[in-house]
Amino acid sequence: MRNGRWVGLALLAPALAVILVFFVAPLAMSAIVAFRRKDGGFTLEHFAKSFDLYTTDLLFTLVIVLGSTVLIGLVAIAIAGYLTLGEHPRAVAILRWLYRWPLFIPFVVAGQVMRTFLAKNGMLNHVLIGTGLIEPLSAQSLLDWRGIVVAFVWKQAPFVTLLLAGAMASIEPQHIEAARNLGARRLRVLIDIILPQVRGTLLVGLVLSFVTMLSVLSVPLMINPNSPTMVTVDVAYRINTFGDYAVANALCLLSLVLAAGGAWFYLHHAVEKVKVA
Repeated sequence: MRNGRWVGLALLAPALAVILVFFVAPLAMSAIVAFRRKDGGFTLEHFAKSFDLYTTDLLFTLVIVLGSTVLIGLVAIAIAGYLTLGEHPRAVAILRWLYRWPLFIPFVVAGQVMRTFLAKNGMLNHVLIGTGLIEPLSAQSLLDWRGIVVAFVWKQAPFVTLLLAGAMASIEPQHIEAARNLGARRLRVLIDIILPQVRGTLLVGLVLSFVTMLSVLSVPLMINPNSPTMVTVDVAYRINTFGDYAVANALCLLSLVLAAGGAWFYLHHAVEKVKVA
């Protein structure tokens, strides 16, 4: 048994080393810089300055990320639900082939794509004008908070959909067939039969997307660098313009608190699920 423990520790050592070097150590260094004065003493002035200058941006970040998370969930449910319950094999096959494409596109490329697509003279307005839905003088640029939301949803919805579609595919088909035989429509089957069984997978995907969007710099920087903007842009600004690593690290820790809120929500759900089981 003692040899088995050492073997287990040896197998875990590479993963633990990665966590320590790339996660725990940077977090500790960030906390030290954020709470330390120039003379080496403890201080909260960097957090006070962060709240004084960037409270609006913190709230803006939270609203954008929460709103995007909700939309990602709705889009993922709609796509995964159609892949599971769709009655047109060709449409299902085309959708299954198309929806995954944004998974392979980095955020920086997604930001550049949206700059071209959502600009006042971009492709979206050209299509709307060409189809007669809007007049040329009514064309607007969406390179603001709306553009950030569109970019986040377009980029992250396929990830959640992939997880959700896999979970839906593992459901016993007898449950769906029984509901359909009793006259339930596809939407009713999706909401009442399928979603309760894949709720945990959906929550995992949404929490991961929530944390990912909090850390993205390229999309808000390229689409909406003006105030209010997301905290990642503020961090880059404090470092590149002022060399102010203390306030930048304080902002990073505040972002970590927001991410921890998503993690707490998931853990709370997991604990409740275990208690019910």
